[in-house]
Amino acid sequence: MSDLDPTSNHRQAEILHALRRAGGAARVQSLAHELDVSDETIRRNLRRLAKGGLVEKLHGGARLVEHAVEADLQTRLMEQAEPKRRIAGVVAGMVPDGSSLFLDVGSTTSFIADALHAHRGLTIVTNSVAVAYKLATRNGNRVFFAGGELRANDGGAFGPEALGFLEYFMLDLAILSTSGICPQRGFLFSDLSEARLTRTMMRRATRCIVAADMRKFHRIAPVSLGDPTEIDLLVCDAAPPGDIAAAAADWGVSICVAADMPAEGK
Repeated sequence: MSDLDPTSNHRQAEILHALRRAGGAARVQSLAHELDVSDETIRRNLRRLAKGGLVEKLHGGARLVEHAVEADLQTRLMEQAEPKRRIAGVVAGMVPDGSSLFLDVGSTTSFIADALHAHRGLTIVTNSVAVAYKLATRNGNRVFFAGGELRANDGGAFGPEALGFLEYFMLDLAILSTSGICPQRGFLFSDLSEARLTRTMMRRATRCIVAADMRKFHRIAPVSLGDPTEIDLLVCDAAPPGDIAAAAADWGVSICVAADMPAEGK
């Protein structure tokens, strides 16, 4: 779980968004003016973000480090494509016909949607245009799409409309992505709206599965998903480092390594 309080998490996420909008770098005064806070609030949170490896402090400002920038969905679909397909095949093999499930906007969950192409009678709830397109109008599936404004970088719907819509459902599975996995903080997100939506679906699902490739190990992001003990299973493409494996055991999270299993859907 995060060792930062929720207000700090929220403020740091806002600062990261502001830096992205500014092209990756900005001065303290500009950030303070845009977010309507004091210069000292910006400096304090930049120190924490720098300690977490998300920004580099500059004289009078800061810039994003490369791995702190979330690429758009099309770019992420091309990264680690084969490991993500292996993960997707294993996760799809865990989904019986007739199941109800939530799929989010992650690139790995997009591969999972592909791997579910032969499944029948699924009820899918998603905030991803890509997932909805791949699974609708086939094999008797029912697809429910969460409303709200679509983001340009990933075709995901977020905001109060999407959150309110998701509250109508109780599902068998929530299949989720994550920005990073840290033994001290748990499962992490770069985006506050994604974390809020994921927390909502975790409360509405009987079983929660996180699908993540090995690059997410020890990657730091500013927003905590919440209590990691609410996750049932982590499916990844390689065995996690010892400290993450030990943390997962403490959280009660089982680990399935896709490399050990055939990468096939149903």
